[in-house]
Amino acid sequence: MSYELHPETPPGGLLLSERFKGRDLAPFYAGLKSRGRELGIVFNEHTVLSNSRLALLASEYARDQGRHDVFHENMFRAYLSRRQDIGRPEVVGAVAAESGLDEQEALAAAKDGRYAPRLAQAAKEGRLLGLTGIPLFIVNNQYQITGAQPLESFRRLLQSISQKEGI
Repeated sequence: MSYELHPETPPGGLLLSERFKGRDLAPFYAGLKSRGRELGIVFNEHTVLSNSRLALLASEYARDQGRHDVFHENMFRAYLSRRQDIGRPEVVGAVAAESGLDEQEALAAAKDGRYAPRLAQAAKEGRLLGLTGIPLFIVNNQYQITGAQPLESFRRLLQSISQKEGI
């Protein structure tokens, strides 16, 4: 699901120092980088929280073109590894092209409103799930793991489920 975690973010983005006033984000980034090392993913620190709406709308276009997985992965890297502002059309277009999509078609589809109902539905579903962070992993429609958690968290959850269900 393409979920807009911070829909209140202005179109030009927001300084993280403003969004999280008074909070030290160093421990958050340390944990994120640690999780990334476990999986071979590079996470870099940000100073700006991007408005992700355009990227999410473009991801729905990518879904309809059968390119969602590669688009999602490339957008993830653009934002979290390369620290690009995924709210900027030129970044979204470049990621679309990198993902095997026509850049102009992807941007036009993201801007013309056809995918807005999907984002609205995802927001509704997210509220029903109590979604507070991303990524969100749901197992057996019952158990949740939110955020970039250590692999051990997943192992413990899966082991607990298998014991409960006698698997």
